Amino acid sequence: MPNIELPKPTRDALTRALSKHLKDELDLEVTGFDAVFLLDFLIETLGPHFYNQGLADAQALLARKLEELGESIWQLEQPAKLS
Repeated sequence: MPNIELPKPTRDALTRALSKHLKDELDLEVTGFDAVFLLDFLIETLGPHFYNQGLADAQALLARKLEELGESIWQLEQPAKLS
């Protein structure tokens, strides 16, 4: 799997959110490069699990929609008589 690449504004926002969460919930000051390195670690270790779950969810949704489409097509079938 390729590395999960996030746009810089997203990475910056996630870094700030992570720093704020750690400060608010654990009274732990993690900012600057430390917060960036922690975010990188989380992305690298947890990211693939969320990514894979997203793929599985998308595949399940697609399968349901294809089944619905198949049923809709089947309902269009007309009786055929042989004379």
